[in-house]
Amino acid sequence: MKLLRCPINGWRPLSEFLYGGELRTMPDPATTGDREWADYVFHRRGEPGVLREWWYHVPSGTWFVAERDTLRDEVRGTWLWPPPDSIEPPGPSERQVAPAGQPNTNGQQPDTRLQASPGQEPAA
Repeated sequence: MKLLRCPINGWRPLSEFLYGGELRTMPDPATTGDREWADYVFHRRGEPGVLREWWYHVPSGTWFVAERDTLRDEVRGTWLWPPPDSIEPPGPSERQVAPAGQPNTNGQQPDTRLQASPGQEPAA
């Protein structure tokens, strides 16, 4: 069973969550042209890598941000809005995950376990 760490409720089954889309900076509607607005609304980054995304925990009604490596299928961290640093996702050479056991640059422990056997609690 895949698990995701809710910043409020801890580790929960992935079936309790809804994906809300990639975290992106919205352009100013008053000064943005049609082409730029359409690009914001309809186009997404599709390449694998580290993304920051909106997630919703249905039982608690909590929106939060998760940093997820889509290439490795790993969640690197979750937190409530606002994020601890810039909302722009790090580039491939800008790793923000500290070595095992050390806090990330945002002060949170990295989420290194996305999967666990049924009935088994993932390592904190």
